Amino acid sequence: MSYDLLLAGGDVIDAGGGPAGRLDVAVRDGRVAAVGAGLPHADAREVVDVSGKLVVPGLIDLHTHVHPAATYWGIAPDPVAWYTGVTTWVDAGSAGAYTLDALRAAAAGFRVRVPVLLNISAVGLTGATGESRDLANCDVDLAIATIVANRDLVAGVKVRMDRHTVGRHGLEPLRRAVEVAGATGVPVMVHVGVAPPTVDAMLPLLRAGDILTHCASGIAEGVVGRGGVEPALREAYAAGVLFDLGHGSGGFAFDVLEAQLEAGLVPHTISSDLHARCLYGPVFDLPTTMTKLLAVGLPLPDVVAAATVRPARALDLPGGAGTLAVGAPADIAVFTVRDGPFEVVDSHEQRRTALQRLVNEATYVGGRLLPPALPAEPRPWVPLTDTQRSAVRRRTGSVRDLLTAPLVAAEGLSEQFPRPARTPDDERTS
Repeated sequence: MSYDLLLAGGDVIDAGGGPAGRLDVAVRDGRVAAVGAGLPHADAREVVDVSGKLVVPGLIDLHTHVHPAATYWGIAPDPVAWYTGVTTWVDAGSAGAYTLDALRAAAAGFRVRVPVLLNISAVGLTGATGESRDLANCDVDLAIATIVANRDLVAGVKVRMDRHTVGRHGLEPLRRAVEVAGATGVPVMVHVGVAPPTVDAMLPLLRAGDILTHCASGIAEGVVGRGGVEPALREAYAAGVLFDLGHGSGGFAFDVLEAQLEAGLVPHTISSDLHARCLYGPVFDLPTTMTKLLAVGLPLPDVVAAATVRPARALDLPGGAGTLAVGAPADIAVFTVRDGPFEVVDSHEQRRTALQRLVNEATYVGGRLLPPALPAEPRPWVPLTDTQRSAVRRRTGSVRDLLTAPLVAAEGLSEQFPRPARTPDDERTS
C-alpha cells in the first residue's frame, strides 16, 4: 500500500478516540490512510521525521472573523493558518443573509476550511456594532431560507447580545436566532458583552448544544458575581449549554475563568475570536490562547480536545473533522511543546505564567503543507499602541531583510547547466 505522505515518529494526541503515543501518520489522496507504530517508510513518496514533535488533528477555531475587505473585523486566515496549525476557521457571524454569497466567494479562495455561523442580522458585521438595532434586519424567514439554501456552508447561527448591538430591543434578537436555529436544526452561538441584557437573562433561552461564547468575559454582567459563579451559569452548564472561551479583544478574563474552573465549569471549547483588533494582541493566535489554558492548569490532552474534536462535534462538522481517524481529511498540525516559563496575558492585562507553550512546526490541509504567506498591514481603523505599531514595523523590516538578502552564498550553489568540457581541438580552432 503506497502513501503520499508519512509523518514518522511523532507524539500523537487524537482526542477523538484514535490511538495515542509515538506513532506514524500516513496520508493518501488527501485523507488519513493509517495511524500506527512502524508503518513502512518505503511505501511513502515523502517521509517527514517528526520525532520529538506533537502531532494532532488540524486545529478548529470555533470563533473567528475571516471576511477581510468586507467587514470591520475581518482578517485573511491563510497568512495566520500556516504557522499556527489552524486548518478550520469557523466564521462567527461576519455575514448575514444579505452578504453570505460574498463570504462564500471569499472562502473559496482560502486554503483553509471555513464553516460559517450565519448572523441573525442580515447585514452581518460590516460595521463595528449595531447590526441588530433595526429589528427588520433580524428577519427570521429570510435567515431560515438562507440556511436551507446554504446548508453545505452554514453550521449555525450567531447573535451578538450587548447593549451596543441590540439597543432597546433586549432579548428579541436572541429569541429570533433561537427560532431560526430550531427550524434548521443547527446551534446558536451567543456573544455576551456589556449589559443590558445580562447573561443570566439570556441563558434560559438557550438549548442544550447552543454555545455561550466569551464564557469567561470580564465585562458581561451575570457571569461571576460577589458570591462566585452565578447560579444561572451553573444551571445552563448542567443543562448542556456549551461554554466557549472566545478570547477576543475584550472577552476573556483570567480571574473569571479561574472562578469557573473552581466551580467545575471547564470550557468545552477554546476559541480565539481572532479578528482585526486582536490579531496584534492580546490574542495573537489560537495556540497562544491554548497556552493560556495550560497556564491555569488544564492538561495538554484536554486543551487539544477543546480545539479539535469538541468544536467539530459542537457544529456537527462532517467527515471525521477534528480527528485523525482513518478516512478523515488529512488536516494535521505538528507542534513543538516548548518548556517555559512563559508570561501570558488576558484581555484586561492580567498575567499568568505557563510552563509550556505550543509552537507550530507544520500545518497540513488535506495532506498538503500550507505554504508561507505574508500578513497584511493593520487596517487603518485598528487601534494599536505605539509599542504594537513599532513591532509591526520591525516585523516588516525583518521580513524585507530576510527576503532581499541572497538565500545562500556561492558555496551553497551548484552548476545547474554545466558548460561542456573544451578539448584540445576546440582550443586550436578558437
